[in-house]
Amino acid sequence: MTPGISTEILDLRHFGAPMLRPVLDAECELWSQRLHWDYRNSCRPLLQYLDNHMLPGYAAVESGVVTGYTFCVYEETKAIIGDVFACASPVSDENRTASASPHATEEMLLRHLFETLLNSPQVERIESQLLLHPSGTHADVFRGAGFDLYRRLFMVQQLIGRWGNPHAHLAPELELRPWHDDDLSPAAHLISRAYHGHADSLINDQYNSVYGSMRFLNNIVHYAGCGSFSPMASHVVVERSSEEVVALVLCSRVSQQSGHITQICVDPAWRRRGIARQLLSIAAAQFLRQGVSEVSLTVTEANTEAVELYRSEGYDCAHTFDAAVWLRNDAR
Repeated sequence: MTPGISTEILDLRHFGAPMLRPVLDAECELWSQRLHWDYRNSCRPLLQYLDNHMLPGYAAVESGVVTGYTFCVYEETKAIIGDVFACASPVSDENRTASASPHATEEMLLRHLFETLLNSPQVERIESQLLLHPSGTHADVFRGAGFDLYRRLFMVQQLIGRWGNPHAHLAPELELRPWHDDDLSPAAHLISRAYHGHADSLINDQYNSVYGSMRFLNNIVHYAGCGSFSPMASHVVVERSSEEVVALVLCSRVSQQSGHITQICVDPAWRRRGIARQLLSIAAAQFLRQGVSEVSLTVTEANTEAVELYRSEGYDCAHTFDAAVWLRNDAR
């Protein structure tokens, strides 16, 4: 901690939702401004965990006021850093000797969380994707703790005036249809095939197995992990003879004006046939019918082929952020 700064870093489980409400309100405002994302739905389960004093993490406190927080969740031997955020202290200048900047507070919080996680022998892997924070914001503190960083792009396509009523032009043996819940298991098998050996499987190890992919899908479809799931905009492509899902696009509403493509993938055996491009067009058209004016997605910068596809479809990079991964030495 910087000398003269009165910020304390305390166990997050000591604090209920009311103590963090001003910080969360400030964070929600920034999500709206920066990403056009209504973060309030994502905050609801967080508030429940806070009130039950079950959320592992840390809070920054200055003169009795919470000014920031970070938390993680555990999945077997993996920890996922869910968030870090701090805002300026509301304490007046005459009532304090010095105050940490929000950036400095966030880094204090992260260092405390890293110390806890890296000294927990059961934790073999740590993942983090802090979508709100521009790439490089906390790069030094992550690298200093031994994380590898992967730059990711938040890309946005404006819809107004750009989309009509696209029709799928697929091979005769393929069928396009809307998503339904029975697709969860075949979709998990597809994701594990599609991401085998892919750079994104280094960032999110759920892609490496059917079991992990199922957890990923449940978070998207049944929980507010990435906005409110939109079954109208979500579709699968099925091989008629085997009824196997060979491609999919999954979508969510993240605000009144914005949709988000949470997942798009194509089985390796069916790539380079324009399927992904058609799924992007169909999802965008469905969003436009819902009154959405823009659609976003995220992609790893190193995935140049996907980046070029999205650019050719009218997506522009509106924001960059970092994915971070730490592996214990004996797990590498």
